[in-house]
Amino acid sequence: MVLNFFDQFMSPTHLGIPLIVLALSLPWVLFPTPSARWVNNRLLTLQGWFINRFTQQLLLPLNVGGHKWALLFTSLMVFLIMLNLLGLLPYTFTPTTQLSLNMGFAVPLWLATVIIGMRNQPTAALGHLLPEGTPILLIPVLIIIETISLFIRPLALGVRLTANLTAGHLLIQLIATAAFVLTPMMPTVAILTTAVLFLLTLLEVAVAMIQAYVFVLLLSLYLQENV
Repeated sequence: MVLNFFDQFMSPTHLGIPLIVLALSLPWVLFPTPSARWVNNRLLTLQGWFINRFTQQLLLPLNVGGHKWALLFTSLMVFLIMLNLLGLLPYTFTPTTQLSLNMGFAVPLWLATVIIGMRNQPTAALGHLLPEGTPILLIPVLIIIETISLFIRPLALGVRLTANLTAGHLLIQLIATAAFVLTPMMPTVAILTTAVLFLLTLLEVAVAMIQAYVFVLLLSLYLQENV
């Protein structure tokens, strides 16, 4: 049996229609909606507490002008968490393993922070390209380096999220395949491999949430430089 471990990252299609749209819309259906009752249930209370705590921590270093992004950042992080966690279920597709999708999130938001900085405080925004006290001979080189690092930021955001999730899914599939193959030959080793697979799955659940948080946190740091 020949297996291609990268087949799981191909966007599924049905009758020529890409199902990535369904995968992107499913998390919004699973979110609990607020009720008209005076007292919410435990799930809604936990969801509200989590969103409030995250918003407070995210906006703590930002000034009042950056608080307008609270709804966007919170919605993006919850959406990415749901996509990453749903991708860990069997026979599911993880859209965030696609670099094109992650770049579609990263580039417009990063570009919006840069445009805001150029519009509101162009001197300070351009001042980031040249550290204070730079020798005259190094000024052209440092401007080029800082400009390149500025344009690499959205690429780093997209690649970081894609690489971490892709590596985790590959490890899970490799260890699961090893446990399946070793079961008839060496049951003891297969049991140990299954235990490692269980621990790795728990780790991937944590990675799925952490990577979504890091993605939004870095965007907030880029915004902090420009507001």
